[in-house]
Amino acid sequence: MSKFQKKGKAEMPELNTSSLPDLIFSILFFFMMVTSMREVELKVEFKVPSGTELEKLERKSLVSYIYIGKPTKDFRAKLGTQSRIQLNDKFADPSHIREFVMAERESMSERDKPFMKMSLKVDKDTQMGIVTDVKMELREAMALSVVYSATQR
Repeated sequence: MSKFQKKGKAEMPELNTSSLPDLIFSILFFFMMVTSMREVELKVEFKVPSGTELEKLERKSLVSYIYIGKPTKDFRAKLGTQSRIQLNDKFADPSHIREFVMAERESMSERDKPFMKMSLKVDKDTQMGIVTDVKMELREAMALSVVYSATQR
């Protein structure tokens, strides 16, 4: 009869990490594709009003945004609590809107210029006077396609 002997403790084989870089790059690529970077730092607070008859915009690259609302807590000491206009990363007066529209129009290709839209993201508690001033300046700048941002009711 033969004897079976144990040859000490069985060791755990080392973990194969050869496919780890492929996995990391796949995850990195996934997050790069699904993440969108915020283009503008918001300096005004706004609660978007709700609506019932909404349409989704087809090409968001043709849309330029104008934000109207109360300044955030960081800027209230300097600017007060009145509603302000934000164009890109700066506070502005209604008189600066024409220059903003011209700059946005110049940054577009020639074939996209007729389809440019101006989107007003306005706080639902904002007085209508400042919105009317903005609309009048947009009319003077020949930016006649105006869109209001809202959420589904």
